[in-house]
Amino acid sequence: MTSDLFSGPDVTVVIPTRDRWPVVRRAVSCALRQVDVRVEVVVVDDGSADRTTKHLRAIADPRLKVLRLPTSQGGARARNAGIAEARGRWVAFLDDDDIWSPHKLRLQLAMARAVRAGFAYSRAVCVEAPGTVTRLMALPSPGSLPVRLRRTNVVPAGASNVVVRRSLVRRVGGFDEDLDHLTDWDLWIRLAEAAPAVACDEVTVGYVQHASNRYKTAAPFVDAELEYLAAKHHSATMAVGAEFDAAQLARGAAFGYLRAGQRVAAAGVYLRSAISHRNPGNAVRAAGALLGEEFRDRVARDTRGIVQPELAWLGNAW
Repeated sequence: MTSDLFSGPDVTVVIPTRDRWPVVRRAVSCALRQVDVRVEVVVVDDGSADRTTKHLRAIADPRLKVLRLPTSQGGARARNAGIAEARGRWVAFLDDDDIWSPHKLRLQLAMARAVRAGFAYSRAVCVEAPGTVTRLMALPSPGSLPVRLRRTNVVPAGASNVVVRRSLVRRVGGFDEDLDHLTDWDLWIRLAEAAPAVACDEVTVGYVQHASNRYKTAAPFVDAELEYLAAKHHSATMAVGAEFDAAQLARGAAFGYLRAGQRVAAAGVYLRSAISHRNPGNAVRAAGALLGEEFRDRVARDTRGIVQPELAWLGNAW
């Protein structure tokens, strides 16, 4: 816990949402149930047309604050609005469809404070309702971030993992509002440039896979955003001898189509990448995509068996 001289929350949890009340209430519950940490939860309603704001404001918990943007302005601007309202010394991000262990923030803060890190992240798993683990996501070492982030987004679970010092995230400018799908990747690059990180080896984040995941609609936009990202960070990327991995990003976009059952679209993304990025592996994946997601799962490495067994919180979140 922080010093008694600071009576505010330890962490402000920022959750952007839009038209997903049945989902966001689960994320809010995960944030409010954090153990041994003083939290405030700022939910930013990004112009919902349903009754999301009304339902959220009916939750009788003084730690919850609801901000409503009158029109949808995108995830980056919504998260920045939450950062601007944050009173905690640390800011954590949680997407409205993902889930946390009740010990996530306690573990991350303890490690970050011990080594005076600027931000922290943990292991994460991909899950499907009602808490079934489908994959253990890789955990990069903190020392590798400045180089590896200039190839691909290696921080697992997108914008549902990182907790960062409030002063640091404000100093680097928050999320880039000119981006939509690659906003978290861009911020992690800038954080890794500005401060050391620490990684928690325990699984504390569940990245929930479902029919409405945003990455499933990202394919038409990622090429332009990657070009913007590469130009923005060009000098520093060249200085460390790295290069953004467009072929891997294409694989992520194609997998989104595959998860949505759009085999032909997935194959098209793989094939275009194989040609434009000179990547034979994506040509092979194009053929496999036509056989569907089950084929992909059969040839992928099964990581479920190496997940720690103490993950009852995954099922409890439902």
